[in-house]
Amino acid sequence: MTTARNGHVPGTPVGMTRFDDIYHQPDPRPYFRTLGALGYQTPHHAQSVFRSLLPLTGFPRPRGHHTGGTGGGPTATVLDICCSYGINAALLNHDVTLQELFEHYTTPQAAHLTTAELADRDRAYYAARRRPDAVPVIGLDISAPAVDYARAAGLLDDGFTENLETATPSPALYRATRGTRLITVTGGASFLSPRTFRPLLQNMPERPWVAAFVLRTGSYRHIADGLAGLGMTTEKDTSRTYPQRRFTDDAEQRYAVTAVSATGDDPRGKETEGHFHTALHLTRPAPQAATRPLHTLLRTD
Repeated sequence: MTTARNGHVPGTPVGMTRFDDIYHQPDPRPYFRTLGALGYQTPHHAQSVFRSLLPLTGFPRPRGHHTGGTGGGPTATVLDICCSYGINAALLNHDVTLQELFEHYTTPQAAHLTTAELADRDRAYYAARRRPDAVPVIGLDISAPAVDYARAAGLLDDGFTENLETATPSPALYRATRGTRLITVTGGASFLSPRTFRPLLQNMPERPWVAAFVLRTGSYRHIADGLAGLGMTTEKDTSRTYPQRRFTDDAEQRYAVTAVSATGDDPRGKETEGHFHTALHLTRPAPQAATRPLHTLLRTD
């Protein structure tokens, strides 16, 4: 999971604040301190969307699965790209909210723990909140410390730190993701291309769904076009947008308003009010998209 940082390729859009450092710490405390101060929300919005989409992907959903680090097992129900510290996995598989996680990692008690002690505490914390319909999650991110922590905390069944923008997937990554039902992205889409998705999807016997929350300052078209060659259709949810985080300063807001306007979207009432916003894009096999359009899958509450 990323905000204004690079998921796979160098660079951050000019005008956006860089947060690279918080993704390369040994544990997620700096992540939650920094992004909590800016009201970061995307994983909160994604939590209900991913939970509602997963049963609709056409695959049976396992019941009562307990992650314990499969070491590259053959089936991954969910592949979270740019997973960082496993926040999406935490929210998908546990009875916990994003706000509760901000509080969990920023208490005075948490501040005094070593990383190993924090991981021990987290394993117990998440085990006590494990949902009966939890599913296996595989994480992919270029930050080894983040992936290592997510595995140590019991959030990921397996994790990989491969850069698919510059190299082909390893045999282990191919094996681990072969049974993927749903691919999730809540940050970093602006820095990804079809190169990250195509080799994995081509290795899967059944095409998964790809659900991505994409900043409105950029375009998802290049990824959608790249996946269209695999017989997949991308739909954008035009019914609403999702606040991401507050701007760090006036300059960042000016950048966002200009960038959103350049894409043809209207920043009024959204970016003009002080927050980055994302839009949900869902990519599926074309026949499935034709049968059940995106707007029929989403709750309106």
